[in-house]
Amino acid sequence: MTQATAVSAIDAAFRSEWSRLLATLVRELRDLELAEDVAQEAFVEASTRWRKDGVPDSPGAWLLTTARRKAIDRIRRAKRFDDRLPILAEAAGRQPAPQVLVDDQLALLFGCCHPALAVEAQVALTLRSVGGLSTAQIANAFLVPEATMAKRLVRAKRKIKAAAIPFALPDKANLNERLDAVCGVVYAIFTEGHTSTKGASLLRGSLCDEAIWLAETLARLAPGEAEVRGLAALCLLSDARRAARTTPDGTPVLLADQNRGLWNQDKIRRGLAHLVAAGTQHRAGPYRLQATVAAIHATAEGFGQTDWAAIVAVYDRMLAAGGGPVVQLNRAAAVAERDGAADGLSLLDEMATEGHLDHYHYFHSARAELLRRLGRIEEAKVAYRQALEVCNNDTELAWLTARLNQAGQTSAR
Repeated sequence: MTQATAVSAIDAAFRSEWSRLLATLVRELRDLELAEDVAQEAFVEASTRWRKDGVPDSPGAWLLTTARRKAIDRIRRAKRFDDRLPILAEAAGRQPAPQVLVDDQLALLFGCCHPALAVEAQVALTLRSVGGLSTAQIANAFLVPEATMAKRLVRAKRKIKAAAIPFALPDKANLNERLDAVCGVVYAIFTEGHTSTKGASLLRGSLCDEAIWLAETLARLAPGEAEVRGLAALCLLSDARRAARTTPDGTPVLLADQNRGLWNQDKIRRGLAHLVAAGTQHRAGPYRLQATVAAIHATAEGFGQTDWAAIVAVYDRMLAAGGGPVVQLNRAAAVAERDGAADGLSLLDEMATEGHLDHYHYFHSARAELLRRLGRIEEAKVAYRQALEVCNNDTELAWLTARLNQAGQTSAR
């Protein structure tokens, strides 16, 4: 076997087997850190053995057997002859049943997203333990030093051990609440990738890719949950526009100006399939409703053919279900397209008196755009400056500055 073939096989096995391997080991060892260590060692051994001996018929089984052996060796060397060793010895050579694998992976997700952990720790652990990203990759994705991310992961693992946080399926009474928390972590990963809160780029595709993989994995593990399907649909349908959202130099492109020929049709098809599956189930939560809006955009022939009345109706449902100021902002923008800029601006001005979005630059930029459309250029310039004051993303700062300068040129004529 060539080195390139072996490397390709190992990469494919890592993507397909990592979370299943780790989930099984966590159940058997009841120690996340030990499970990660022996799983990594198994892949290191695979990188050597598979080059010489070829890729085994069942890479997942080979990796599990190797990791179990390494765990037994570690436990024996540490002279910790507790109940883990008999469990591993009894399990040696046996593959978990399909339903056990599903339960193990769900349990791993629930453990990483346990409410006793801070949200930033939940996000980091999920990417590390379920997604298989290295500490350096996670640190790079969230624009923090690797040492900072390493400390965050160590603290989270210590808390798991000290508080005896279980990697187990929650009881039925808590299942929906805990599942919502897992969805929230996956969506937090996606939103940071889709629209970065800081840094030099508007979007970070690697985070979007990880979130989509996590969302679709979760949908496979819990296919009967409408909000899980809705989350997968939302991530796919939103990310389908990735290639059209910026120019080659990274400048943001408004939805109205995007080249829809660049939209990823495979992601749109997959997203719509998840949304259809969610529609056969009873609960229409926020992810499913947001995905419905994304689907309306994805299936419109052009910006001018968008069914804005339908979008406003979906936002009305979100508000009735307890949606907050950002939902109000999005609804106002849709009203501006349906009924005219003046009506949309009137809604935004009502929101301005409440002050909930004073530090949200999209609120100020939305007002600026509508004021500009109405010819109220001086007021638009004030709104652009307000947006600049609270924006932290370098690319969006440059875009807002350009819009402000264009408004200034308009008023000078």
